[in-house]
Amino acid sequence: MRALVFGTYDTSMHPRVAIIADGLRAAGLDVAECNAPLGLDTAARVDMLARPWRAPALLGRLASRWVSLARAARRQPRPDVVVVGYLGHFDVHLARILFRRTPIVLDHLVGASDTGRDRRLDGGPRQAVLRLIDAAALRAADVIVVDTDEHLAALPARYRARAVVVPVGAPSAWLAAEGQHAAIDGPLRVVFYGLYTPLQGTPVIGAALGKLAGSAVEATMIGNGQDLKEARSAAAANTAVSWRDWVPAAELPSVVAGHDVCLGIFGTGEKALRVVPNKVFQGAAAGCAIVTSDTAPQRRALGDAALLVPPGDAEALTAALLRLADDRAELARLRSAARELAIEHFAPAQVVAPLLDRIGQHGDPP
Repeated sequence: MRALVFGTYDTSMHPRVAIIADGLRAAGLDVAECNAPLGLDTAARVDMLARPWRAPALLGRLASRWVSLARAARRQPRPDVVVVGYLGHFDVHLARILFRRTPIVLDHLVGASDTGRDRRLDGGPRQAVLRLIDAAALRAADVIVVDTDEHLAALPARYRARAVVVPVGAPSAWLAAEGQHAAIDGPLRVVFYGLYTPLQGTPVIGAALGKLAGSAVEATMIGNGQDLKEARSAAAANTAVSWRDWVPAAELPSVVAGHDVCLGIFGTGEKALRVVPNKVFQGAAAGCAIVTSDTAPQRRALGDAALLVPPGDAEALTAALLRLADDRAELARLRSAARELAIEHFAPAQVVAPLLDRIGQHGDPP
């Protein structure tokens, strides 16, 4: 079977579609790509979609990428299935035009309206526009990929029969970046990386780090975004926190693997309760102990291979990190358990299994 991965996605910012492509290749599919990155991160896309007066700039940029995609698509042998990468709310329509008789898979990891709410663009005409964009994208797809059972349940009822749950998983580079051993002395090394969105609950992390001042815990906070200022303010009392603007995608696995603990998310919003974030899969693959929020999807994905704390609870996060700083045997157990879980369940070949089943159910293209 020949698969074409298609769209304006950027795997350096969102590795999800690369994981799907690698998984399809591992299953023996002939996978090609038509990719023209839009050059905008999620926040910029949502901001432009939610502000109609900025739409011409987005549409102009999108049109130029679509010309490139259309030219590249004409040079490709006819695929048996087309996979439109994450943030492909518009790309799916171009795919439908170019490949009229081919099944179209849309990686609908997070809806535009859901992302808008997470970035506090809630209510009014902006949310209405984002909901319309989501609905149009879902209508255009034959198969809709989501990442958790909770996101499946959140889809409009008429689309659920076409949806399949494919966990986010971890790229192969993260599985190759495993740390060598748990620290047996010295400070506990903790890392967080992300875009400081409300979903991630970084002010909660900052408050916990502030309470850890003077303890045997060192933290590296990587990234930038809307809640950074609040997180830094909350952690200001702790001089053992290092703040880094960002790390190139190719270097991030080895940087994270050099720490004992990878922090997940701690937000309390609806979206935060429905996801298992990239960093949980990636940190586990890199051999870190995972400390994240105790939500249904994360509990289901991680079981006892992680230390879970209530969402939004800085005191509980503080206590969890102090526990691991004091109990290096438990730290070693969690690191080993997370790594083993990642190898068995989070690698590309494992996470795409439900999608492969669904593509088979879809039947041969007419």
